[in-house]
Amino acid sequence: MTLGSKIAWDDTVLPFQLDRTDIRGRVVRLDSVLDEMLRQHDYPPEVEALLAEAALLTALIGQAIKLRWKLSLQIRTNGPVRLIATDFFAARDDGRRARMRAYASFDAEGIRPGATAAELLGEGGYFGILIDQGPGTLPYQGITPIAEGSLSRSAETYFAQSEQLPTRFALGFAREGTPKSSHWRGGGIMLQVMPKTAPKDLPEGGSGEGGLLGAGDILSGDAAEDWSRTNMLLDTVEADELVGPDVQPTELLVRLFHEEGPRVFDPQPVAFGCTCSEARVRETLSNFSRAEVAEMTTDEGTLTADCQFCGAHYVLDPDTVGEDAPRKPGGDGDGPADERD
Repeated sequence: MTLGSKIAWDDTVLPFQLDRTDIRGRVVRLDSVLDEMLRQHDYPPEVEALLAEAALLTALIGQAIKLRWKLSLQIRTNGPVRLIATDFFAARDDGRRARMRAYASFDAEGIRPGATAAELLGEGGYFGILIDQGPGTLPYQGITPIAEGSLSRSAETYFAQSEQLPTRFALGFAREGTPKSSHWRGGGIMLQVMPKTAPKDLPEGGSGEGGLLGAGDILSGDAAEDWSRTNMLLDTVEADELVGPDVQPTELLVRLFHEEGPRVFDPQPVAFGCTCSEARVRETLSNFSRAEVAEMTTDEGTLTADCQFCGAHYVLDPDTVGEDAPRKPGGDGDGPADERD
């Protein structure tokens, strides 16, 4: 394989369908996008791994939805990692890149080296997905409990419970290189039963954790057999096959599902992108009174704001912000600030 063919699959989401079943899916590869999201902050390795998993889930789910603007994934917990927030912004036009960003808030003192995901997430908490299709629409939000101390299992539970769609994720991520020069790579596969396969009449309670619905409550007959067989095939995937770059996504699909008739569609390129801007900061501060602005003003006589996602630092003149300050032109903030391709 040439270097060019390896790079071509970096930072892409590849949709596919298994023609001999009613199952569709996505293959994701994140390289520079994942690395850029994680190096915006000085995260402990344990938090980096959890945020990498969340980013891969977000890319897979965001591309699988008929999204016109933004999908957000939010995890709030009672563990040392208090919050994980990710955003996937749909490409504005065919052939353009979708944009992603991610952030985690955590209690550094509560994280022990080598802590598991379950320990970081703690007991309780919730996994939420917010779909915002843009101006003139009402956002949709679905929430499910964090399942089995795993973000992937929580996402699977969300689709079974909220959408009645059996869904499966297999993810891999790793930091490659030397301690002085390393970068993150990640990859994954999403399998999902097509909506027409799910029955209309479902039991009130399910067989899953906490009485939530599982695949066995939703599927029966040939559909259940297809789902079980495809999941067994997915169980054979190796971590290095998911992460890449030596195994191309198309090669991986053939290795795993050649008897199921895999058919691929156009890949969606992905890039890091943030919606923050000085205009948006000023818009937010326009709701504050002069007294409130004065309280936020530093000893140096400036007002500062930092973006949690990309680390951008804004320094403003307090006389130019607040509810009675003149509006300063500069963009509407409806999408990622960097739309270059």
